[in-house]
Amino acid sequence: MPNPRHELGERAEAAVAVWLEHEGWRILARRWRVPEGELDLVCLDPGGVLVGVEVRARRTSRTGSPLESVDQRRVSRLRAALARYASEADIRHSGLRADLVTVVPEPTGDWRLARHPAIDVW
Repeated sequence: MPNPRHELGERAEAAVAVWLEHEGWRILARRWRVPEGELDLVCLDPGGVLVGVEVRARRTSRTGSPLESVDQRRVSRLRAALARYASEADIRHSGLRADLVTVVPEPTGDWRLARHPAIDVW
């Protein structure tokens, strides 16, 4: 039986990838996993920065907002995984950054996407 949380996460990641591509970003990898952690999306932003994107979705606010669900431990794992990707990938970039994209349902049935850049400098 499929896990509804995983399905929500996969749908949210796909929606974020489409949104970022529409904004001029290049998607390089999805769900890239290494011992250091997992990057939901690895992208090159329009300015040439290599960005690890953490996607957080919530069906309701009962357990808190998606923004509140990212702690310093998670940020450290994102940073380490992104550094590993940068060292292994043959891609020119002008820097590294970790962003968070929150996905929240609207009453209309649509999703509200919000990008929170540079969460790795918290």
